[in-house]
Amino acid sequence: MIVQTKADLCTGPSPYLTAASAISDRVIALALNALGAAPRDRLGDWCKPGQTLAFLGSSGVGKSTLTNGLIGETSIATSDIREDDAKGRHTTTRRQLHMLPNGCAVLDTPGMRELQLTDVESGIADLFEDISSLAKQCRFSDCQHDSEPGCAVQAARSQGDIPSDRLARWRKLLAEERFNSATLAQRRADDKALQKRIRAFQKHKNR
Repeated sequence: MIVQTKADLCTGPSPYLTAASAISDRVIALALNALGAAPRDRLGDWCKPGQTLAFLGSSGVGKSTLTNGLIGETSIATSDIREDDAKGRHTTTRRQLHMLPNGCAVLDTPGMRELQLTDVESGIADLFEDISSLAKQCRFSDCQHDSEPGCAVQAARSQGDIPSDRLARWRKLLAEERFNSATLAQRRADDKALQKRIRAFQKHKNR
């Protein structure tokens, strides 16, 4: 779900909601005023007893204000976005789990500058199921979906079945996931090699 938390400060949220919804037909996008009763009224279906919600976003976008709205009281300190650089102040400095009166748990998190993907290839395939299915129909199993002959993905894009921006997002996420996963694998290999050298050193030292 993508929530625009400061709808009261925006004259027309519709274009932003349309852009967010275009990410996937499984993405729910809504705009609300995080102050007052709107969070409870609009997000009540996702705040059932025993469920856990987590809010992620940049500093100052309204995560803590949204959490306060769900709790029904101002129990979390908040700050406005700075006027000089339009960036938020890091008022929330650690992850905090809050319990709603009905037993739902809400995780408020510090502002994030960047999110990186690792080991999420199956999640990307699930979110972009339409493109992933087409990729299996390409002539070559190692097709990069660029200019190769017999590429079912590019054929669908040319016919207008897949929006170019959606295809670009898919390719970007896959590239990031592969890079980060490869980097993680290398770090694990380096750690394993280091542990091996430490054990060898300790064994030699104890002789």
